[in-house]
Amino acid sequence: MSKPQALGQRIRSLLGQGGEDGRVGAFLGVFTPSILTILGVILFLRTGWMVGNAGLFPSLAIVLVANAITLATALSVSAIATNMHVGAGGAYYILSRSLGLEIGGAIGIPLFLAQTFSVTLYAFGFAESLRFAWPSVPVEPTAAVTILVVTLASGRGARLALRLQIPIMILLVLALASLFAGVSGASPQPGAGLWRGAAGAPSFWAIFAVFFPAVTGIMAGVSLSGDLRDPKRDIPRGTIAAVLVGFLVYLIVPVALAAGATQTTLVQDPLVWLRVSAVPLLVLPGLWGAILSSAVGSILGAPRTLEALVDDAVVPRFLAGRSHPGRAHLISAAVALAAVALGNLNAVAPVLTMFFLTTYGMVNLVAGLEQISGAPSFRPTLRVPWPIALAAAAGCFWVMFLINHVAGIVAIVAEVGIYLLLRRRALTATWGDLRYGALMSLARATLLQLRTLPVAARNWRPHILLFAGDVTRRGDLVRLAAWLNQRRGILTVSRLLVGRIEELTGRAAQERERIDRQLETSGIQAFAEVEVVSNFEDGVIATAQANGIAGITSNTLMFGWSRKPERAAAQLRIMRKTSVLGKSTLICRVRPRSWTERPRRIDVWWGGLEHNGDMLLLFAYLLSSNDLWRKAEIRVQSIANDEPMCEHTTAELERMLAASRIDARTTVTLRSQSVDVVDIIHSQSRDADIVFLGLAEPAAGEEESYAAHLEHLIGDLPSVILVRNGSAFSGQLL
Repeated sequence: MSKPQALGQRIRSLLGQGGEDGRVGAFLGVFTPSILTILGVILFLRTGWMVGNAGLFPSLAIVLVANAITLATALSVSAIATNMHVGAGGAYYILSRSLGLEIGGAIGIPLFLAQTFSVTLYAFGFAESLRFAWPSVPVEPTAAVTILVVTLASGRGARLALRLQIPIMILLVLALASLFAGVSGASPQPGAGLWRGAAGAPSFWAIFAVFFPAVTGIMAGVSLSGDLRDPKRDIPRGTIAAVLVGFLVYLIVPVALAAGATQTTLVQDPLVWLRVSAVPLLVLPGLWGAILSSAVGSILGAPRTLEALVDDAVVPRFLAGRSHPGRAHLISAAVALAAVALGNLNAVAPVLTMFFLTTYGMVNLVAGLEQISGAPSFRPTLRVPWPIALAAAAGCFWVMFLINHVAGIVAIVAEVGIYLLLRRRALTATWGDLRYGALMSLARATLLQLRTLPVAARNWRPHILLFAGDVTRRGDLVRLAAWLNQRRGILTVSRLLVGRIEELTGRAAQERERIDRQLETSGIQAFAEVEVVSNFEDGVIATAQANGIAGITSNTLMFGWSRKPERAAAQLRIMRKTSVLGKSTLICRVRPRSWTERPRRIDVWWGGLEHNGDMLLLFAYLLSSNDLWRKAEIRVQSIANDEPMCEHTTAELERMLAASRIDARTTVTLRSQSVDVVDIIHSQSRDADIVFLGLAEPAAGEEESYAAHLEHLIGDLPSVILVRNGSAFSGQLL
């Protein structure tokens, strides 16, 4: 290759024009559209107004604060881009892969509309600016023709459309050179005040709100991520370079305008550049070029955002996609043309600005949270400290309300509404996102704090470990466990597979997925756990000891009642062993005959000898907190052998209920010697919906005989919950 050829190839590479595949590089694909959007209408028509109203030094402060937010956003975009593959869709792609499809779609759909309507805004701006030279130009037809022209120009491909922006950049550079030459060659003017602006001028933050949209053009290049040869390299280089160049220009232009024009002229004349420039004829072409280039950037970005939304099934497939080439471009142009019919977009423009700002804010938030989460997968080659990213996110949302708090609220409400609609559609993604890492980091920090906090009776919560067996056949038992838990603690639904771990591992994974699906279908919030064990009894004890982490460990084991004597005896042996570990036991016989109706009564039988009463009443209270059981009456019942005991028990129960603040009615039955206790319980509670009874701890070897006694005790009662309080806070839970 000759030296001239090598030099030409090097120049094309630097300009980002090389490549056989039609893709572009950092200069042409990112820097050019970004800098031309940044140095746009505000530069020509509002910078002088800002200097005249605010004063020179306050104007420079506005430029500094606005560009600090933009630079932090550029660094956040760069950090995310260097950590992941950035596909087509720009900001939407980044957010959806970081925060999930629902949040990404909630931002992406308004972002597409904002990009599309921006084409209309720039077209109106171009049409109105023509009136400086030709006052009779019709605005709406000219705006429509402008949209068609930029659509046709961009429809030939991003590479060609971006190359057309090179002449526009030259016009912009010539306009800047004309301004600086005019200022340097003229005698100094009184200019704007250094510290104070014009009398009666808007406030500092009102002027800031007018200026800030000038620096929100950095996503113009990011939106073309799918057209870049190497997004990981091109996005950081092009974006940061555009921000720094724009920052330098916005620092110099206010000084030049302040030196070249009086304060009155700066405030009153939108085209003060024509008065100050050495060659005024260069100003309008620069202005028009900046407007048209911004329109081209928007009409290039909007279809790519729409195509990415279609690829992820966020919006219907007929709108775009590989089977409909060019349709996204046509739809974007059609939306922009339809907006022309509104005649005046002044009411819509603030909301569109809000959509852009929420996008920038969310990008900063993602970068900050990724850094805080400490995910091992977050390894960007360009890092931004998380305080800077989060401060920039806060700055974006703060600026939203400075510009227009009503428009900010409208934009946020619209995005929340889209998010809720997408949540109902239950979109699924095949990639992991930031939410897992952020929640994992939060969970880890919380668990570490819980580990050091003392556990007291008032902190006790029911962390239930339910051994449910086949959940499809024992759905009522799982539902009852959820009611007893009442979202106060953690519910784990466990199934034990007895056999060899080498043979049952695959089945265990399938069973866990099946339990998860069943829980989701039933609307029950619980964790599924499937373990392979050598035998049921030892497996339950091992699972009970291993379940949980830090201060959140299972403290209550729950079983379904078994009519098999050997299985019932095994449950009682497990109860005795796990009581030593401080774990309570619930054994439930479920008969949901009246659960479909409004429940009437919950009976709690208070014995007093086994210290189960507080847990019996606490679970009855938790059950009554459920919506289905909210109007159920709790009746605390007991049995006395004589009158003094009857009066004493009644008084104690009333005192206990008053102290525990639980709404219940007490009934103490005086038993004659000829009447069996079981008969009294059956006669008093046969009309109840659920009956709570206490469990004693049988001696070793007597489990089967005690199980037979329990079978007789339960008899033909309705649903029964047998409770053994094995917690360290026995007697203190109320």
